[in-house]
Amino acid sequence: MSSAPPPLVSLRALTKRYGATLAVDGASLAVAPGEIVGLLGQNGAGKTTLLECLLGLRAADSGEITLAGLDLRSQPREALRVVGAQLQPSALQDKITPREALRFHAALYGVAADVAALLARFGLVEKADARFDTLSTGQRQRLALALALVHRPTLLVLDEPTTGLDPQTRRALHQILRDHRTAGGGVLLSTHDLDEAERLCDRVAILHRGRIVADAAPAALLIRASAGTRLRCRTAQPQSFPDFQSSADGLAHAAVAQEAARAIAALTRAVQEAGNTLVELQLSPPTLEDAFVALTGDAWDDKPEAAP
Repeated sequence: MSSAPPPLVSLRALTKRYGATLAVDGASLAVAPGEIVGLLGQNGAGKTTLLECLLGLRAADSGEITLAGLDLRSQPREALRVVGAQLQPSALQDKITPREALRFHAALYGVAADVAALLARFGLVEKADARFDTLSTGQRQRLALALALVHRPTLLVLDEPTTGLDPQTRRALHQILRDHRTAGGGVLLSTHDLDEAERLCDRVAILHRGRIVADAAPAALLIRASAGTRLRCRTAQPQSFPDFQSSADGLAHAAVAQEAARAIAALTRAVQEAGNTLVELQLSPPTLEDAFVALTGDAWDDKPEAAP
């Protein structure tokens, strides 16, 4: 009877401090083969630091990191060979071209890469021989993703990979990640796109002030956070309702209702009793943003994270 393969990522009690700042505080996380795990957190939560420690770019102060069963501290070369990584910002030598960069990375790993196929896959054929310093932000991002895949790694570690991508390229990247998962690979994806995380990831880990405060499937996070249906209404005349927040114009109101049918009935009754008219009613299902707020107590910050 064969044993299960080891996790592609295993972080145990990872800690990283910058002076008096505890950037990563005892974080533990795993990514299994055939799994896409999203890493969510506010600006300054420690996501970039965690990924840099995982990739050996920063030395953790304490904790254990293994990649596909290989200890990063004692076997760094072997462990990192299973990883394809893309971090923010993406930068290469100014004069190197996408074609040259892909060939160079393939040579570093000692693999025979299909450079033409990678250029086509990431929409870089027309820029194949253009200097790096002439590429747009989106083109640089697509090149970084192509470089991450050049040696056909088992594990992909991606930091905001869809930043600067047009919708078509974004959808193509999502399919590449799904195909990678289907083939038995794993993905650790840092993202500020909550919709992307909810639709793409098998699990989502929420990093808050250096600590992982939740790690579960998106649907399970909503249940754990007791994130209910969001109810919005608009009345002909300004009217206040218990547990509702009024907008600046006094007409729109919003609340999170755990029992939507009961809340709607109470709201409708209150409008009728006030002699008012309900002109708009909207129900929205709970989102990862609702879960994030409920689990951390902080509002969601959608600005990209800057490394310390």
